[in-house]
Amino acid sequence: MVAAGKLALYGGVSAALWILLEAVTAGQIVAALFAVWVVTGGWRTLRIVYRTLPREIRATRRFTKLIFRVKSCEWNNTSVPELFQQQAALHPSKTAIMFEDERWTYKELDEYSNRVGNVFLARGFRKGDAVALFVENRPEFVATWLGLAKVGVIPALINFNLKEASLLHCIQVAGCKALIYGVELSNAVADIQDKLGSEFPTFSTGMGGKDPSPISGSASLDALLAEAPPSPPALLETLNYADKLLYIYTSGTTGMPKAAIIKHSRFVFFTAGIFHMMGLSSADVIYDPLPLYHSAGGMLGVGIMMTHGAGLLIRRRFSASGYWRDVSEHGCTVAQYIGETCRYLLNQPERPHDKQHQIRLMFGNGLRPQIWEEFQSRFNIPKICEFYGSTEGNANIVNMEGKTGAVGFVPPLVPWVYPCKLIRVDEDTGEPIRDKNGLCVKCEAGEPGEFIGMMIRNNPVRDFHGYADKKATQKKIVHDVDRKGDCAFRSGDILVSDEDGYFYFKDRTGDTFRWRGENVSTTEVEGVIQKALGSTMAAVYGVEVPGVEGRAGMAAVADPDGRLDLEQLALGIRRSLPTYAQPLFLRKVKHLDMTGTFKFKKVVLQKEGFDIGAVKDEMFFLDTRAGHYTPLTREVYDKICSGQMRL
Repeated sequence: MVAAGKLALYGGVSAALWILLEAVTAGQIVAALFAVWVVTGGWRTLRIVYRTLPREIRATRRFTKLIFRVKSCEWNNTSVPELFQQQAALHPSKTAIMFEDERWTYKELDEYSNRVGNVFLARGFRKGDAVALFVENRPEFVATWLGLAKVGVIPALINFNLKEASLLHCIQVAGCKALIYGVELSNAVADIQDKLGSEFPTFSTGMGGKDPSPISGSASLDALLAEAPPSPPALLETLNYADKLLYIYTSGTTGMPKAAIIKHSRFVFFTAGIFHMMGLSSADVIYDPLPLYHSAGGMLGVGIMMTHGAGLLIRRRFSASGYWRDVSEHGCTVAQYIGETCRYLLNQPERPHDKQHQIRLMFGNGLRPQIWEEFQSRFNIPKICEFYGSTEGNANIVNMEGKTGAVGFVPPLVPWVYPCKLIRVDEDTGEPIRDKNGLCVKCEAGEPGEFIGMMIRNNPVRDFHGYADKKATQKKIVHDVDRKGDCAFRSGDILVSDEDGYFYFKDRTGDTFRWRGENVSTTEVEGVIQKALGSTMAAVYGVEVPGVEGRAGMAAVADPDGRLDLEQLALGIRRSLPTYAQPLFLRKVKHLDMTGTFKFKKVVLQKEGFDIGAVKDEMFFLDTRAGHYTPLTREVYDKICSGQMRL
């Protein structure tokens, strides 16, 4: 009875204040809070209500707008291309994308994407076919995937840093029937061309309509577009709100990159979520210097432009020295970041542009609490809003208040309104800890645990749509959480919550770590090392570096006979891995311990890291300029830890 009364009263007070916010007096608020105390009989709930009620009222208003947007698209079966075309019809001459010295209007973006759709329809591609898009950041990247989506073809947005086995895997795992690549990436494509087969169609872009393709057998997409009509493509099948829209790759927690399924419904929810929960408007100009193959840059920044009419400034590559100059010169009002970018910006010398801008809001994820206030003060940012979530997951939360260090919140007194929670996991195995009934054990405030999102099948917001690989999908689902038969999406991340319902990121679980703003698959790196050295066993993991966001790669390599060839290893790593995935630290060990299921035991290795005082084995450091491993001496170790040597 007490619990029911508490919830009823809390809901009643919330609703009353929502409707009569302007008319409520301080006395009435005090009276309402006193009533809560009388009903519940305790100070704890009263304190929580007092601190969180204004936040919950604002969140309710914004979440209502979000749900109305999502439901409206669901009821009307509205696709993402349709939402874009609505914006293009409203303001065809408005600038949609700015890039270097280019300005693309909504009309130009619409017509270019129409040409793309017409080209692929004419060449026999149909709804449900997948096409890999391997192009660096530029407006054509956005226009091309939009054009494919207009005819129901599913673009697979591939990381332009990939090469060899990883690149080939990404094309094949999504079942792609063609590849569109930028001429700047021709060498990477040439390296895998024989493995794709002579019948696999490839299209180059970026050299102009009259230039030949740089790779024999490739067609010039530019030339084909020059001849294609700019009129809307004639759809052979209807696009549906529940259809697949994109494949965006995520390393998840195990194995090679996975093609996460992004449906139109998910794209709408993500973009509307950021737009409404963070208080954006169509008048905003968003600075998006992030990779467009990522969900943060390619789905949120680009998506808000497509579906809500905001302007967008993109950049070929992130530049710490040019960040504030860009936002100042182009009149940006909102800017995106990931944690690493904030550290890079703080490390830059002070410049006049640092505070000479119109930015009112920055949003992103991964900003370390230790530098949050310093960053906000130095660059004069009125509000910084974090969001937390994965590309494919249903466990997504937002810190719309700008609470320092928090990645989001769930109302602590009515958590069922957004069923995300923390569960206890075994530190060594990563498996959920269960009670005597076989159900997951929930964490209390202040207790770290894995963040999960309860699944509701066929619900566009609460379902987990998984990956193109069904086996990989099953690994991300935990069953029997609150009751037998239910299931939830596993984020693979360890978070902790406070009494007010705010969540804080702690660590990643599984076989993935994050470095340079990228997820690194340890099993992929282990495979490269083993290939470079023959059958040598290697365990790869991420280690903390003082003052640096993320975790640097470290490999423990079994070398029982003392014959490890460091030059051969460095060469193999450089050939097969992007720079962010290359292990910066190396540890020679006599043998590697394994679990009963033949997985490396990495917990002790991770805890020792590259601590020269704790590790008795030989260790080496990757000299990225010279391209080889050198002994990790006390001098080098001290410079890394003190920040004198930047990674």
